[in-house]
This record gives sequence, C-alpha cells and structure tokens, in this order.
Amino acid sequence: MHPGTVALVLVAATAHALWNIASKYKRGETFLFVWAYTCASALLCVPIGIALMAEGQQVLDWRLVVGSAVSAALHIAYSLILQAGYDRAELGVVYSVARGTGPMLTMLFAVLLLGERLTTVAMLGALVIIAGILVVAGNLFRSGSRHPVPGILWGAATGGTIAAYTLWDSYSVTSWYLAPVIYYAGTLLLQGLILTPIALLRRHRIPDVLRADAVPILIVAVLSPLAYILVLTAMLSAPVALIAPLRESSIVIGSFLACWLFREDHLARRVVGGVIVLAGIAAISL
Repeated sequence: MHPGTVALVLVAATAHALWNIASKYKRGETFLFVWAYTCASALLCVPIGIALMAEGQQVLDWRLVVGSAVSAALHIAYSLILQAGYDRAELGVVYSVARGTGPMLTMLFAVLLLGERLTTVAMLGALVIIAGILVVAGNLFRSGSRHPVPGILWGAATGGTIAAYTLWDSYSVTSWYLAPVIYYAGTLLLQGLILTPIALLRRHRIPDVLRADAVPILIVAVLSPLAYILVLTAMLSAPVALIAPLRESSIVIGSFLACWLFREDHLARRVVGGVIVLAGIAAISL
C-alpha cells in the first residue's frame, strides 16, 4: 500500500476515535443529537459536493441517487444504534466490539451473499477477533453498573450496520465509480431529509439539545465526514481488505481515551484486547 494511502487511513482512524469520544459527551436526546450533527455535516459537505459536480467530477444520475439513498438508510441505523449503545454502556466496550465485529461480519456477508470462500487464516482471524473482544470485555459475569454484556450486544449490533454500509459504500465507489466526496455529500443530504420530519415533531426540545450539546455536535459534524471521506478516497487506490484493518487502529486510540477521559477501568487489558482484535482483522484481510 502506498505511504500516502496509509497516512490517509491513519488520519481517518484518529478522527474517527475523536468524534466517538465527543459523542459520548452527549447530554441531550439521542435522536435530536444525531439529527443535529447530521444536518451540520450536510451543511459543510453538500456545498463542496455541488462545487465538484459543477466541475464535472460526477453527473447526477440514478446510480448516485440510489447509492446515496441506500447508504443514508444504513448510516442512520448505524448512528442511532451506536449512540444508543453509548447511552447505556461503556464507550471502551461498545467501541472496541463494534470496530471488531464490523470487519468480521463484512467477511461473513461476503461469503454468504457474494459467494466468496473462507481461508483457514480468515477463520482463525475471526476466532482471534472474538478472543480480543472477550479480553476487552473482561469478566462477563461480574455484577454492578459496569456489566460488560450490554456493551457487547450494542457493539455487535453497531458492527452489523458497519458491515452493511462498508460493503455497500465500497461497491458504490468502486463498481459504480461514484466520486467519494460527492457520494458522501449526497448521503448526508438524504440523511438530513429523512431525519428532519421526525425531528420537527420534537421541535420544542431542539433548543435545549443545541445548547447542551453544541460542542459535541460541531466536533462530530466535522470529524465524522472527514474520517469517512478519507476512507472512501483510500478505497480508490487500495483494496478494502487492506484498508479495513488499518482503519481499525482507532480501537486502540478509543480504548486509551475512554479510560483516560471517562475513568473507565482496566486500560492495559483493553489496549491488549484492542491489539488482539487488530491482529484478527489483519488475518481476515489476508
């Protein structure tokens, strides 16, 4: 992989970990928080997408509309499930499980839906990911407010949506040749249009959410599209199987920041578990 592509993915991984940390600071209603940062991201990205279309980098055709519409639905599911998990469980568990199960489920979907064959190394990689997740979670039978099972379940559900949008978006930019920035701008626009009618039904709560979560909303609005556009751009010059494990280096960053900022326990164990998950993802990519 070209060093420039590696740098893109590592910057994306750092940005991804940082916006997830910011979203953990959310204090207002989950749905309105997701709606607010989605609309803010759209306001930032859509003008750029329009300018690029005016330069002739992408035509407005059925592929762009369909690709963006499907992606928007998958990203909405991802955002709402992820945020619900952060509301109910520790970030270090939810984030690590989500980022580990995403590539593993992507591999399984590729086998079941695309007819790809599993290698022995890939199967071992899946087992290593499971082992790493168990290391991150720790004692599954401990009691108290920091019981890991809810975090594992929410993380696994989030990982399912990650696998779905990863497969679809990779197909859209590589097989339909959609320009990444324009494609993602269209996705954000449609996400905002889908979420806005429901948000307006709760409009009396919007001012409180904007006041309480202004800083997290702005951080997520900037870093989330930046991280994903960098990944989509990297997909144009390297296989998604190589990009996925490098991108998931954010697991280690997220585990460290979760323990530091939110006083979550067992930093060393979670970092070790994150590294084990990365090893499993790397095996799958081979």
